[in-house]
Amino acid sequence: QVQLVESGGGLVQGGGSLRLSCAASGGTVSSYVMGWFRQAPGKEREFVVAISWSGETYYQNSVKGRFTISRDNAKNTVYLQMNSLNPEDAAVYYCAAGKSYPGIRSGDYHYWGPGTQVTVSS
Repeated sequence: QVQLVESGGGLVQGGGSLRLSCAASGGTVSSYVMGWFRQAPGKEREFVVAISWSGETYYQNSVKGRFTISRDNAKNTVYLQMNSLNPEDAAVYYCAAGKSYPGIRSGDYHYWGPGTQVTVSS
């Protein structure tokens, strides 16, 4: 059973940056497709980005050029660097582990973290 815990969320001013972390236990991040999703109030959970076993990445169009996913196998952690944040990026961000790439659907993932809140002030 893989357990995922996100951290790094918080309040940031528009145009600012945050780096989210997703620490895994009970499994290795390099053995899974690791994805980030987000859910804003009143909206459905949406795909943000995923990284495959080989390091290939797939981004939602709205975050391309602003967000970067990376993986540290030694720390068994996946990161999401978010730059140029705007109020539309505010949401609870979830880390997930699955076996399907690019894994743009929630159903592609077997394990989920509890989420971390990102708030962006205008």
